[in-house]
Amino acid sequence: MKKILIIEDNDDIRENLVEILELAGYEAHSADNGKHGVEMAETILPDLILCDVTMPVLDGYGTLNILHKKPQTAEIPFIFLTARSEKTDFRYGMNLGADDYITKPFESNELLNVIELRLKKFEKNKKPIENDTITPHLISEAKSLEALKTLIESRETRTFIKKNQIYAEDSVPRHFFYIQRGKVKISKTNDDGKELIIDILGKNDYFGQIALLNGTHYSDSATALEDCDITLIPKEDFYTLMHANRDVSAQFIKVLAGNVVSQETRLLELAYDSVRKRVADALLILNHRYGYKPISILREDIAALAGTAKETLIRTLTDFKEEKIIDIEEGRIRVLNTEKLKNLCN
Repeated sequence: MKKILIIEDNDDIRENLVEILELAGYEAHSADNGKHGVEMAETILPDLILCDVTMPVLDGYGTLNILHKKPQTAEIPFIFLTARSEKTDFRYGMNLGADDYITKPFESNELLNVIELRLKKFEKNKKPIENDTITPHLISEAKSLEALKTLIESRETRTFIKKNQIYAEDSVPRHFFYIQRGKVKISKTNDDGKELIIDILGKNDYFGQIALLNGTHYSDSATALEDCDITLIPKEDFYTLMHANRDVSAQFIKVLAGNVVSQETRLLELAYDSVRKRVADALLILNHRYGYKPISILREDIAALAGTAKETLIRTLTDFKEEKIIDIEEGRIRVLNTEKLKNLCN
C-alpha cells in the first residue's frame, strides 16, 4: 500500500483528503504545518507528498526546500495544493523542484488522477539506488577510503580526560581529529558566556575538518564529555590526502552538505519548538549516542544541547519522570518511552 503524506493547516481540508485517499486504497498520514510535515516525512518516508503552499510556522516552499536537501526525502514526488493560480507562483514552485500543482478547489477524481500519474512516473524513472547514506562514520563505509584509515592508524593517539578542551573557538586549526574512544561535544559560546552544543560525537566520528577546509580559525570548541582517546592527524597530512584522493574529497563534500542540512533543521527546532520538545529531542540524541543505555552527562550539557537554562531543563526532566517517559537513578537518565519522546507535541 502506497503511503501519502498530507501537509495542510486547514483541519477540514486535511481530514477530507485523508478520507479520500484511504477510500482510494492509500495509507494516508497528515501533518498540520510544514515543520511537522518535515519531521513526519523523515519518519515514515512516504511515497508521495501533498503540501499546501500557505501555512504557519513553515510554508510549502520552505518545506519543499528542506525536504529536497535531505538525501532520504529528496526524491519523493511532491505536489503543491494551492488556492493561488498565478503563473509566477507555479513557476516558483516548479523551480524549487515540485512535481505538480493542484489548484483548490479540486475534484476527487482530479486529485487521484494526478497522484496516480506521479506515482507511475516516479516508479518508471526510478533506478536501483545503492546505499549512499551520509554518516559521520566515513572510515568504515567505503573501501575507497582505505587511505584515510591507514593515515589514522599511523598517527598519534592522545588521551583527553573528561572536561579537557581539545580545541578552542577562534584558535588556529592544526589537526584533523578521529575518535577512537569516548564522547566529544562540539559547542559555541556567545558574548555572555552561554553555551550551545551543536553536536555530540562518539567512537569512529571525526571532527575539525571544516576549519581546515575553509582555511579559517575554528568557529566552535571541542571538549571531552568523558575520557577519550583521539587520533590527531596533522593538517598537512590531511591536505595531502584531500588533494591526492578524489574519493576522499567527494565523500567530505557529501558529509559537509549533510551537515548544512542538519544545521538548518536544528535552527528551525531552536526557533519554533517548545522547551519540552527541545529537551525530548536532546534526550533522543543522547539515548542514541549512549547506545540506549543510561545517560551519564552533566545537566548543564543537556541544557546546552536543548538550548535552554539548566533550571528549566531540571523542571522538564522532573515532568518527564512523573509522566514515566524517563527514569532517573543516581543522576543517570534512562529513557523508558522512546516513542512518546519522538511524538511529543509542541
